[in-house]
Amino acid sequence: DADPSLQALESRQEEILKRLYELKSAVDGLSKMIQTPDADFDVTNIIQTDACSPLRTNGADLDLMLGKDYGALKDIVINANPSLPPLSLLVLHSLLCERYKILSAVHTHSSVKSVPENLLKCFGEQTKKQPRHKYQLGFTLIWKDVPKPQMKFSIQTMCPIEGEGNIARFLFSLFGQKYSAVTTTLIDSWVDIAIFQLKGGSSKEKGAVLRSMNAALGKTSWLVGNELTVADIVAWCALQQTRSANAAPANVQKWMKSCENLAPFSSVMKLLK
Repeated sequence: DADPSLQALESRQEEILKRLYELKSAVDGLSKMIQTPDADFDVTNIIQTDACSPLRTNGADLDLMLGKDYGALKDIVINANPSLPPLSLLVLHSLLCERYKILSAVHTHSSVKSVPENLLKCFGEQTKKQPRHKYQLGFTLIWKDVPKPQMKFSIQTMCPIEGEGNIARFLFSLFGQKYSAVTTTLIDSWVDIAIFQLKGGSSKEKGAVLRSMNAALGKTSWLVGNELTVADIVAWCALQQTRSANAAPANVQKWMKSCENLAPFSSVMKLLK
């Protein structure tokens, strides 16, 4: 008779081989699915079905989005380092001013010795100041020695939102635009690519991003679909700050001109001169 311990070992070996075979079958199945053309589908048609009205005409209720606090003015306060001004936030401020009544202010923190005059006047002149309750939103920019931009609004206990990309997403959400899950994911992806690769990456990464942008802009007028999104704003600003604009391919150059034809972008262009 066979040794019981040897029989147990053979039985265990057969079980392991059976599991390995099942695992191989599952991997083979996944491999075939990934290689199927339908798995790598083009999302362009899905994006274009997003029914988004233009930014200037789409109304949004700030009280609904930010919460109504006994009629008090909502205050957005942003700390930013003047050595690397967050241009996208300045573009978004200009866009918000086209939609809402905004009480704008620029201050300098004691941690900063000096700030260029153009940054102190980056919001322009607010000539006709009205009583505080006449405005819908307070927008205060403080030039401060911080490693990355930080934002808070009137909820005192709120944890600060950090990073130019995250703050840009929040500010753009105040326009009340609604997108599908696919479109939202692509917008977020382009924002991250602009911040981490176009703005902070190597020359090789920047070249790869410009090629990807050129391909995307060969299909649609803007980076995601046929309407301006926060992805366009952050990517355009990143190109300006990294001085990569001159090396951009044809579709990107055309897209940049479309951005610069909009007043909020042209106002920021003055800061770069």
